[in-house]
Amino acid sequence: MGLASFLKSRLIPAELDSHINRIRKPIGSLGYDPWGYNNEVMKYGFSLTRQLYEKYFRVEATGVEKIPADGPVLIVPNHSGQLPIDGLLIAYALASRETDPRIPRAMIERFFPTVPYLGNLLNEFGAVLGDPINCAKMLANGEAVIVFPEGIRGSGKLYHDRYQLKRFGNGFMHLAMKYNAPIVPVGVVGCEETIPAIANIKPLANLLGIPYAPVAMPVVLPAKVHLNFGDPMIFDDREIPEEQVTDRVEQVKAAISELIDTGLSERKRLF
Repeated sequence: MGLASFLKSRLIPAELDSHINRIRKPIGSLGYDPWGYNNEVMKYGFSLTRQLYEKYFRVEATGVEKIPADGPVLIVPNHSGQLPIDGLLIAYALASRETDPRIPRAMIERFFPTVPYLGNLLNEFGAVLGDPINCAKMLANGEAVIVFPEGIRGSGKLYHDRYQLKRFGNGFMHLAMKYNAPIVPVGVVGCEETIPAIANIKPLANLLGIPYAPVAMPVVLPAKVHLNFGDPMIFDDREIPEEQVTDRVEQVKAAISELIDTGLSERKRLF
């Protein structure tokens, strides 16, 4: 038995291997899809994420079955926690569901692909540079895509601003309308407490060329996470003024806020 086969036998249970294999992906002869996703690498990531999902963050997911079984869809959550833990847990919830599992694509900040090796690894796990062109191509390909309209405004927020939604961009709504993609809002509760930041050292962030430099404990805390998936929201593609597009974005934002409130009311403890 070679090293790769030995590691796979130790780290990837047979049922996990079978589960990932039955999720359809447009993979080429070299084992990759057009955006760098690799089924075999994904299995290792799935196995590791399972431990984080079930044992470390002890995630409770409600309503994940509301995400359509096929076709283009935008999964739109609130964003927080300094690191993209929220996107990872949402992706696992969808990929691990028993009925019609899907491996979603997550739009990541432009900073991550600049980190040596990390960018390629994230691509192999299914993440893609958060560019409107990439998102449009994936929706045209019938993918489920996780987008964070708050961007770094959300992920880099300080602890005293927890669960306060920042400004949403309109780009995701234009894409949803153009590609007739339902929007599934998600309220994430718990990730705000994984890496609580009390300050952001902007001069240091500018010096290092990173989005933010938080003052926080150098550890990811095991906060219990609640994921609440809302009903799909469908918007027609008629030509409307940008002000009306913004109104539609506010409808999605309000739905997410309501789901966050639901998660906060359900939460019995932080850890």
